[in-house]
Amino acid sequence: MHLQVNWKQGMAFQTTTPSGHDVTLDAGEEVGGLNTGPRPTEMLLQATAACTGIDIVSILHKMRLPLERFEMNIDGVRATEHPKKFTAIHILYVLDGDMPEERVRRAIELSVDRYCSVSHSLNATMTYSYQLNGGEVVPFT
Repeated sequence: MHLQVNWKQGMAFQTTTPSGHDVTLDAGEEVGGLNTGPRPTEMLLQATAACTGIDIVSILHKMRLPLERFEMNIDGVRATEHPKKFTAIHILYVLDGDMPEERVRRAIELSVDRYCSVSHSLNATMTYSYQLNGGEVVPFT
């Protein structure tokens, strides 16, 4: 994969992804940016959630399970010293649908352990939990 990222002004950078989508990333005004786009660290957390979410939706679809609603709440903890990398990330999967819990758990397990290339590229402690149909939040180990 190849990207070209171009400096625009201030702290803003623009790129067109290989799939043809324009993305502008910027810093906040407090550090010299103009707030014209998300921060790179915000995009990293979004990419982590979306990567595993795409896996889970695909796996549930292949299992022919009726997913009605799916959201993820992701929390990232960053180091206080530079390079201020993410040290811990937690994803809570909230799913609704007429799906057996063990199959949902298996879909999450496959994404977490095997498929999500973004989370496997990070050097952070990753933890997960899920909630099915408004039930209790279950830690995923």
